[in-house]
Amino acid sequence: MTPLVIGSLGILALFVLILLQVPIGLAMIIVGVVGYALQGGWGPAFTILASEPSGLLSSVDLATVPLFLLMGTFASAAGFSADIYNAAAALLGHRRGGLAYATIGGCAAFGAVCGSSTATAATFAKAALPEMLRRGYAEGFSSGTIAAGGTLKSLIPPSIVMILYCIVSRTFIFDLFVAALLPALLAIVLNLFAIWVVVRINPEVAPLAERIAFEQKIVAVKRAAPVLVLMMAVFGGLYSGVFTVNEAASVAAVLSLGFAAARGRMDRESLWRGIRESASATAMIYVIIIGASIFTYYMTIARVPEALISLIGGLTVSPIVIIFALLVAYLILGAVFDEIAAMLITLPFVLPIIEQLGYDAIWWGIINVVVIELGMIIPPIGIIVFILHGLAPQISLRTIYRGVVPFILADLVLLALLTLFPEISLALPRALK
Repeated sequence: MTPLVIGSLGILALFVLILLQVPIGLAMIIVGVVGYALQGGWGPAFTILASEPSGLLSSVDLATVPLFLLMGTFASAAGFSADIYNAAAALLGHRRGGLAYATIGGCAAFGAVCGSSTATAATFAKAALPEMLRRGYAEGFSSGTIAAGGTLKSLIPPSIVMILYCIVSRTFIFDLFVAALLPALLAIVLNLFAIWVVVRINPEVAPLAERIAFEQKIVAVKRAAPVLVLMMAVFGGLYSGVFTVNEAASVAAVLSLGFAAARGRMDRESLWRGIRESASATAMIYVIIIGASIFTYYMTIARVPEALISLIGGLTVSPIVIIFALLVAYLILGAVFDEIAAMLITLPFVLPIIEQLGYDAIWWGIINVVVIELGMIIPPIGIIVFILHGLAPQISLRTIYRGVVPFILADLVLLALLTLFPEISLALPRALK
């Protein structure tokens, strides 16, 4: 059989196992080991099955995952999300769409101290949604804004998605964190612009509210000050070179635990619950990474990347056309499949194509993150949309999807800009070298 046929059979077997409810990590391990054994023998296949988990479990880079997850857990326990939102709402709530602006800003700020997009969206669904609805904001506009704010987390360091990409692609985590700064800022601006357009076209979705007293604004801002301290301590140290990524993750976890304890919100039960939740999420991520690594060996020994590069090299089209074709394929795949899993499954043979076309792996990492952002709110899956519906069942899925349409358009504009102008992502990493 040709390499492309072998690769296609492997992907098909993987999808079949996933449809049979086999966890994605285990499915990749099974297909990877069996596929490798059929080509290279069972002895080498079992050797990889033993060596890959051992190597990944001892990876210093991968150790950042549980630490950043702990940071997010402790930050949530400390009540940082409500503090951030209340401060932003106090400053902007009197403007047309002010609570929506506050939600985007709050999600972006909380995303810097939380390791999960879904956790960010769920937290703000509790903190922001009741207040927006109480002030007469439309259900679709309110829930759509929160969904869009949650997806911003993927592009705001520290991002678990970025860490996973770096582990699988063997790129430096710090480089991707730096590369994400300008795209993240651009994403926030485009989301705010989407809100501005919506409230100008249809002012009824966001009624004006009364301006609160200056003293109350000061109190709200002071209440949110610890979040700023945490962000400055961790990310100031990281980007100034004082901390490595691992050290920044450790400092973040300890500081967020300290703030939660100082506020009296971290008793023994809360501490153990946070540790258990982080350990469970970490175990799932480790299994997925191990599976992706073994699956990569299978694709490599089958020479699938080389076959695809040869096939694409024979096409008489511009590289940018191939890039846009891949993006369309990712968006279609993400609409019916878990986006992170889609990234990890396809990366072993897509990344060599990207590099062969002359593009940078760091740039492609940013593109992958934006595609994952879109997949979190694009129907019919839209994991964040389902989470919001679960937390607010009185708002229909159709209403939430209608509310996220302006933000989907904003993300599509972001994706187009980053694709056409790679320097947006690569300017900062190159300036620091």
